[in-house]
Amino acid sequence: MNRHPLARFPALRLRRPRLAGWSRRLFAETRLSTHDLIWAIVLKDGEGVREPVASMPGVFRLSPDEAAKAAVEARDLGIPALALFPYTDASARTTDGVEALNPDNLMCRAARAIKAAAPGIGLMADVALDPYTDHGHDGLLKDGEIVNDDTVRILVQQSVIQANAGFDIIAPSDMMDGRVGAIRAGLDAAGHQNVQIMAYAAKYASAFYGPYREAIGSAGVLKGDKRTYQMDPANTDEAMREVALDLAEGADSVMVKPGMPYLDIVRRVKAEFGAPTFVFQVSGEYAMIKAASQNGWLDGEKAMIESLAAFKRAGADGIITYFALDAARILHA
Repeated sequence: MNRHPLARFPALRLRRPRLAGWSRRLFAETRLSTHDLIWAIVLKDGEGVREPVASMPGVFRLSPDEAAKAAVEARDLGIPALALFPYTDASARTTDGVEALNPDNLMCRAARAIKAAAPGIGLMADVALDPYTDHGHDGLLKDGEIVNDDTVRILVQQSVIQANAGFDIIAPSDMMDGRVGAIRAGLDAAGHQNVQIMAYAAKYASAFYGPYREAIGSAGVLKGDKRTYQMDPANTDEAMREVALDLAEGADSVMVKPGMPYLDIVRRVKAEFGAPTFVFQVSGEYAMIKAASQNGWLDGEKAMIESLAAFKRAGADGIITYFALDAARILHA
């Protein structure tokens, strides 16, 4: 198919459709709506807690009761789902991250509170051990190595506990090999055949996670880095192999993380697999836009919407973002 215009200037004027607002809306190729958003929320123990995250202006650590209130607002604005992440104080972390297997832990209590307050909203559970370990890694650490298979066995247990608590989507973010298939089998065996898996399939060892690590309390405890299990930012073919494996193991959808620096990966994943493809606009991306806006260097609202639209343009079916509520208020107006 020849996509080049047959006419030439002055017969063809590409500015014509741009002249009026109604025409720009009519000709828009990419549409962003509240239905594209998953709101990333950080949890903290307590009651009535709304604790600011210093490196992420506008983001608060919320206690379960406050998260439930936030869920009602999100639902009323048309946001379809929330992604929950727990803050764990260093004093409550252990080498084996055993709190992840507590059926009454912060994540589980928040899930139950949210489902009671806003039963129609979807809930996505981050599945990894980094919020619970005293070394800050996503898996079990033995003799200086993050061990794969022992970690996977723990992640299966964690996933079943999260599903029991009411989570609709299990989202393993650990990047251990084989975990999607093992989690699918574990969920099915526990009677959770209808619980989805969204695999963090192409998760890069990125510098853009810094504010998140502060938000969940792992910044000060992380020993070393995560390059032995998260992906090299230089690689693209490897991302395709990761996505193919996760889909073959039963993932219902896949995710690329971070977002803006990896739009090429989003585009390639969607084009090659045609599977439901999500992208995570991570804490560092959020913080950069917020900081530039607060300094008067750019229009924060316009930059926010533009960045979200870019993910849709690249092929993402949905976006996990800390901006979800702010964006929904604008899109819903």
